[in-house]
Amino acid sequence: MELNGRKIFGGTAKGEALVTEEGISFYGGVDAETGIVTQKGHPLEGKNVAGKVLVFPQGTGSTVGSYVLYNLKKNGKAPLAIINKECETIVAVGCIISEIPCVDKIEIEKIKTGQTVSVDAENASVKVE
Repeated sequence: MELNGRKIFGGTAKGEALVTEEGISFYGGVDAETGIVTQKGHPLEGKNVAGKVLVFPQGTGSTVGSYVLYNLKKNGKAPLAIINKECETIVAVGCIISEIPCVDKIEIEKIKTGQTVSVDAENASVKVE
């Protein structure tokens, strides 16, 4: 299945999807040293975003979240790519400064955790295997 959206930051990645229908607050919600989601009560609490294609509706919380994404990348714990329903400024800036491929305007409900996903952000396309 191929889904098409909008390029936020270019690049390509292929990996296992980690999906949530809730927004993510990177600041205070994801540990920049480990990549583990620490936000209490979040569906991904305890899961690790490192090396995954992270799929979620939109970011939430403080603009410091952009720098958490940057620190995740610097620490080798960043997602391979990010897919959003609607990418907002915090996630967009984080992906740009961290050089994480990112697309939005994607029907994320068609992607399930564990599926292999190829992201071609240059062409704003996502292939779900």
